[in-house]
Amino acid sequence: MLRGGRPLPETVRAVMLRTGTDIHLVASALGDCLVSGPDEAPGLLIPGALADGPDGRARLKGVLRHRAAAVGHAVPARDAAASVRAASRLLDLACAHDGPDAGVMFVDDHLSSLVLLEDESLARTLIARRLSPLAGLSAERCERLEATLLAWLGGMGAPEVAKALSIHPQTVRYRMRQLEKLFGARLRDPRTRFEIEMALRCRRLIAGAHHRRAAAARRVPRQRRPVPRP
Repeated sequence: MLRGGRPLPETVRAVMLRTGTDIHLVASALGDCLVSGPDEAPGLLIPGALADGPDGRARLKGVLRHRAAAVGHAVPARDAAASVRAASRLLDLACAHDGPDAGVMFVDDHLSSLVLLEDESLARTLIARRLSPLAGLSAERCERLEATLLAWLGGMGAPEVAKALSIHPQTVRYRMRQLEKLFGARLRDPRTRFEIEMALRCRRLIAGAHHRRAAAARRVPRQRRPVPRP
């Protein structure tokens, strides 16, 4: 049952918060919703339709202003735990902190990323297996080749890759010759090409999450030590 004794709607969404500060004020502003217990991760369960469309999103963003939050996908009430898991995972990947720079993210906008990183251990295994030909290269060279390969696997030709990466088409062709030497027949097998693209995207997502966590950690103000009295 939602607050006020009303039955659960057909679909619900989880709203997971970085902190539970004033969570009941948020619940009051949103209307009918369920609030997490004191021993649970801070969050709410709202009717699925509440975040539908631009107006619904705008209202949520207004209520959650200056809070780091992730809004899950709409699911039948019996599957509410799935929306909680997805929103929690998205919040973990973003690793933002409450404050003026905080923002509201929606699982619906990050479905492919969440699917790819559903199991980070498997993602890292895929990376190690499919990107092994790049092992041993310098970080700079590896980054250049990965960017070129990812664009090429996306169906771009040399002119399109060159435009996307702001390089000369001849540079693209040179890099692709290098990649063909490194990967060989693997680039001609459709299934392997698909897994290579997945591995490249997983590596970018993991690196991006790591960068955001590091940046967020630097923004957290350190506690000032008391100055000892003479």
